[in-house]
Amino acid sequence: MRVSETIAASAARTTDDAVLELQRESESQHLARMGVTGLLASGFVAVALGALLLPGQRSLSLAALASSLVAYAIASRVEVEFPGFVALPTEAVFVAMWFVLPVRTLPLVVCLGMLLGRLPDVVRHRMPADRLALTVANCWFSVGPALVLYVAGTRGAQWDDLAIYAAALVAQFVVDSVSTFVLARAVVPLSLRSHVRSMLSAYAFDTVLAPLGLLAAFPASQHPEALLLLLPMLLVVSRVATERREKNDTVLELKNAYQGTSYLLGDMIEADDAYTGSHSRDVVELVLAVAERLGLDAGEQRMAEFTALLHDVGKIRIPTEIINKPGPLDDDERALMNTHTILGQEMLARAGGLLGEVGPLVRSCHEHWDGNGYPDALAGEEIPLVARIVCTCDAWSAMTTDRSYRRALSHDAAIAELRKCAGTQFDPRVIDALLDALDA
Repeated sequence: MRVSETIAASAARTTDDAVLELQRESESQHLARMGVTGLLASGFVAVALGALLLPGQRSLSLAALASSLVAYAIASRVEVEFPGFVALPTEAVFVAMWFVLPVRTLPLVVCLGMLLGRLPDVVRHRMPADRLALTVANCWFSVGPALVLYVAGTRGAQWDDLAIYAAALVAQFVVDSVSTFVLARAVVPLSLRSHVRSMLSAYAFDTVLAPLGLLAAFPASQHPEALLLLLPMLLVVSRVATERREKNDTVLELKNAYQGTSYLLGDMIEADDAYTGSHSRDVVELVLAVAERLGLDAGEQRMAEFTALLHDVGKIRIPTEIINKPGPLDDDERALMNTHTILGQEMLARAGGLLGEVGPLVRSCHEHWDGNGYPDALAGEEIPLVARIVCTCDAWSAMTTDRSYRRALSHDAAIAELRKCAGTQFDPRVIDALLDALDA
């Protein structure tokens, strides 16, 4: 076997070994999650069944059981999408169930309601049957309120007991945080604090719905069928959730269309000037890293991404001989080159929509912190933050890239130049964020 063949075979074995290692790791994580899910599900079933042995504080009626199961099953099938999580509007039904059912039966009835809600998906093969164990494991939250309410005693829905109800809600969130943290830790290494922080929005959603359940509890405690009065609210939430999902899908498609258009324009720039095209894409990565560190929200980061990608789009209308001139530009050529930000804004304004909104930011990408930039001599906070970020990242990329008339600066020399221009050409706060991103 020749040396090249030996190397190729070795590389192939290395690749195969890496793939097998990833597969083993994935299977290991899956088995770990299944094991933890099974333990939590089994533990919950044991607790829910064991609670039935406690002395009863209220009798269970067939109407109360049927109303609770139907209402909870329907509520569990409604999904409301939020950034980062999907919420189920079950809280209003759950709170009303506190006063309709014997407290000791709450965990078991919640679990049965969840399983009933998932049954259509299993029957239609939209969800594998083994996922039902995860559904059971996710019912631990019901144990917290049941424990608090059982210890406090049951007197029906009363405004005087609001403190007890608040404690029950807090107990729900605490138990849910712990159980879901155990599930998550089986796959992803994370801290309890970060996990709870990620759950706060979901708990806020539940907290908003809880008073509706309390209001429904007053008639439902005497007439369990009144629990079904929450169904119209669930239908409204379902409709809103559907419209929100459709809107999000439309926004995502529109964003992808704008992004595709932006990259197409970037390719057009690259066709005329390979440096400018690749340079723009390098700037995008830096800009997004800096924008994240400066706390820009998702919408602002999207604008920053498009601005970084299109900040040189006006160069399409600058003569190629000026763009690719192998040396410094003279005064007339520099004056013409400096019009590219205005030309870029005009081009994007004609495109309209989101690209039209990016236009003014593109126009300001060569303004300087001290007011000596172009085309409008803006200074300081007058310059949009996104434009300040792009300006700084643009300069860094230019300094650290070989050009036809000079060699790239070293990393240390480029940092020194950035610091030298802090407060004159660049926003000092943006420089700090960029250097932090470069060190990451």
